[in-house]
Amino acid sequence: MRPLVCRGEFALLSPARATIGALNLKEFAMTSPIYDASIPLFRQLLGGLSDVLAKAAAHAEARKIEPTALLQMRVFPDMFPLLRQVQIATDFARSVSARLAGVEVPSVADAEQTFDDLQTRIKGTLAFLDSLTEGQFDGAAEREIVLRPGTPKQRTLSGQAYLLSYGLPQFFFHVTTAYSLLRHGGVEIGKRDFMGAY
Repeated sequence: MRPLVCRGEFALLSPARATIGALNLKEFAMTSPIYDASIPLFRQLLGGLSDVLAKAAAHAEARKIEPTALLQMRVFPDMFPLLRQVQIATDFARSVSARLAGVEVPSVADAEQTFDDLQTRIKGTLAFLDSLTEGQFDGAAEREIVLRPGTPKQRTLSGQAYLLSYGLPQFFFHVTTAYSLLRHGGVEIGKRDFMGAY
């Protein structure tokens, strides 16, 4: 697709096309880079995680495997099990989005015990993400985010640094670990499952 405006081409457009072009440029200028770099990505990978968990549940049922055996799998004894990896991934999707949007971080109890419970948690997280509007992310790149306030590890970051250097890497880590645990557990999944719909 050719750029809308390039080397003065805008001046060569007909008045009608010029108006459309101006509207398109205005719409583009109003988009929020922080929103675009966070909410759609959280939705995409949480959708993939939901599908992966559904395949894991089907895998356990088909092979008469106790679901808890998969839900409690760990990469190593000092790491969290699959169930907790999913909980933390959804925590980051919610908390990062909420802080960037300037709203209160939703409180969710970590009471999940089954694959169905985890699906409900993911659906709740997606519903929260859907409740946020792009306008709430205006100025989010410069918004001050304080991590671990009141502790020796307190740190203050701009919204952009918080998202790109902390929030997204944390989210990716836990989603990837959940995927890897299930693949190691014999669930027939691949990169396309991890990626989700885009």
